[in-house]
Amino acid sequence: MKKIVVCGSTGSIGRQTLEVCAWFPQDLQVAALTGGGNVRLLAEQVKKFHPQAVALADESKYAELKELLAGEKVEILVGEAGVCQAAAWPGADLQVAAISGLAGLKPTLCGIEAGLDIAFANKEVLVAGGELVMRQVRERQVGFFPVDSEHSAIWQCLDGRGRPEALVLTCSGGALKDKTAAEIYHATPRETLKHPTWQMGAKITVDSATLMNKGLEIIEAHWLFDMPYAKISAVIHPESIIHSMVQYADGSLLAQLSYPDMRLPIQFALFYPERKANPLKPLDFPTLGSLTFRAPDEERFPCLKLARLAGEAGGTMPAVLSGANEVLNAAFLAEQIPLGQIYEGVVAVLAAHKNTSAASLENIAAADAWARREAALWLQKQAAKN
Repeated sequence: MKKIVVCGSTGSIGRQTLEVCAWFPQDLQVAALTGGGNVRLLAEQVKKFHPQAVALADESKYAELKELLAGEKVEILVGEAGVCQAAAWPGADLQVAAISGLAGLKPTLCGIEAGLDIAFANKEVLVAGGELVMRQVRERQVGFFPVDSEHSAIWQCLDGRGRPEALVLTCSGGALKDKTAAEIYHATPRETLKHPTWQMGAKITVDSATLMNKGLEIIEAHWLFDMPYAKISAVIHPESIIHSMVQYADGSLLAQLSYPDMRLPIQFALFYPERKANPLKPLDFPTLGSLTFRAPDEERFPCLKLARLAGEAGGTMPAVLSGANEVLNAAFLAEQIPLGQIYEGVVAVLAAHKNTSAASLENIAAADAWARREAALWLQKQAAKN
């Protein structure tokens, strides 16, 4: 029986992780859960999976959660300290790191420090703190298993096969892949959130539409697989059947294929190296039709190149990129700016940043906070112009 902690259990990845746990009640036990502000869903999850502890990041909702869990035998923790305590819960074997944004960095580090293996689903944390996180992983000698479908695909293709020559990340192209530059710039949230193949949260769906998500994943792949940026490329694959590819020195490429369903890479990370039968539908090649590929257009989708440049700059530049993007992404979803201004705002924030080392949690947190303030100021200036 493997005991797991699900950090960010009320988000998309967290909910799907618990679905996988429900498939294997004899193999997986939920030891602790953490959530943000969705108290009712968090309470429902506690009642279904009976963890020893539940942590609520939003301290103002403690009384509500306590009332909803009256009669349940569960320790209720609150605030950042409570989330970190749950993230490193005694007796747990593995933490699913699915807290959105940089808020997930400290709980991830706490899990690593406690010796838990990490099933990692928060790309922003590795984008901002890759140097720090991977150093801690090496020092504590814990397992660090990617959950992102692309990085899981690469991991599966690499497993025991030696160092590759190059990595190829695939992406669907998002909801706007066939739109003109002007249409992309002025796209509405409703248009942007119509992802053609994946069901994801709003933030990542917007990032997929701008290809910022793929840029963040390139930075993530750099840290996960110790691969130079020059040897990591992206290709648009609208059908989302091939999830990524690994090229070896002899020219051979290995690819991992499946229908687009995040529960498959989640399960692989939870049970690695074992593979178990599950209710998911296997690929039926005769009905797939053709699989197509094309190079991403960096003129229409400049966020992809911008993320790569920030990654190559290193230091706190990726943290600033991620923090500013998160603020501007939220502003777009709130219909405060058009989609194209996400790129413009991130460029402005990066241009104003004085790059520093990202080797400590304090530096990373400071850079993220600075980026968020700068992005908010940029938004205020844009609003004043209008």
